[in-house]
Amino acid sequence: MDKRREENLKKFGNHIKKIRSELNLSQDEVVLNSDKLIKATVSDIENGKRNFSYSTLLDLAKGLGKHPKDLLDFEID
Repeated sequence: MDKRREENLKKFGNHIKKIRSELNLSQDEVVLNSDKLIKATVSDIENGKRNFSYSTLLDLAKGLGKHPKDLLDFEID
């Protein structure tokens, strides 16, 4: 994976972590609110360690109670 992609995954992960924190949700609560996520996936996304699919994005949005577009509203390089 190239350096810019890695940095953008980290920025996305930080954005997701910020949203989750602002909602006062734990990773476990996000998992419970979603249909298919597991805690390791949420953790990997927040830490910029996982590239994910569209369906995972939808599951994450559901777990956070947000529209998917809200999850993509962050600055990238």
